[in-house]
Amino acid sequence: MATLKTKSGVELYYKDWGKGQPVVFSHGWPLNSDMWEYQMMFLAERGYRVIAHDRRGFGRSSQPWEGYDYDHFADDLAELINALDLRDIVLVGFSMGGGEIARYLARHGKSRVAKAVLVGAVTPYLLKTDAHPVGAPKDLFDGLRAGILADRPQFFTDFGKLFTGANRPNAKVSQGLLNWTLSMALMASLKGTHDCVAAFSETDFRKDLAAFTLPTLVIHGDDDQIVPLDFSGKLAAEMIPGARLEVYPGAPHALYFTHKDRMNADLLSFIRG
Repeated sequence: MATLKTKSGVELYYKDWGKGQPVVFSHGWPLNSDMWEYQMMFLAERGYRVIAHDRRGFGRSSQPWEGYDYDHFADDLAELINALDLRDIVLVGFSMGGGEIARYLARHGKSRVAKAVLVGAVTPYLLKTDAHPVGAPKDLFDGLRAGILADRPQFFTDFGKLFTGANRPNAKVSQGLLNWTLSMALMASLKGTHDCVAAFSETDFRKDLAAFTLPTLVIHGDDDQIVPLDFSGKLAAEMIPGARLEVYPGAPHALYFTHKDRMNADLLSFIRG
């Protein structure tokens, strides 16, 4: 099992498959790097080196008590990239992972990065405030934290239906996908899962998006019930000069699985293009 011990003593589990130009994936909350397996296998079979890590507190990585903020996440990612000496990278971030790659670019620059992809990402800013009226109220995120602390297994059982779109009429979501989503969620630490709600909801990435001075693809489903298109992907694409926005009709948050064939094709086209 490949792991990297960071300067702060956190062990990060990561997968490193294939050879060629590196594509680095950053997973969403409350999942881990396994969520990317269909994209990673697809690209590795087509001549790319694909790398994905489990964020601190999630999956098979360490579960420290502190450090569940985007500066730590970005620095962990930078240590992995530097340790593997990756260059000409395509960075791909899903959901809260989109914020991770945004903060990475803002803190560590783009010298090792060629392109970026935001998939159902939390950028630019999820929280509704007086100065930012487009977003979700804090009460919603307080409810997430309360649900996690009250009964985490049941909370994520219910959450998975929204995450995958299984609650929609005529949804074609297998029980296997729901089970897989739940199993990844429950691999994470309670502390990390809880603290990351504040990280992804209260972090303002609007200044970070100024660092996206490189080709950027934004992918988002228009039926995303977790990170709605109108105050995330749509706004991010408007804020990043030259960004290409691909909206998937009827797609839920978990489009990396439900719409994997289209997403894989779009990733490949963007990387090659």
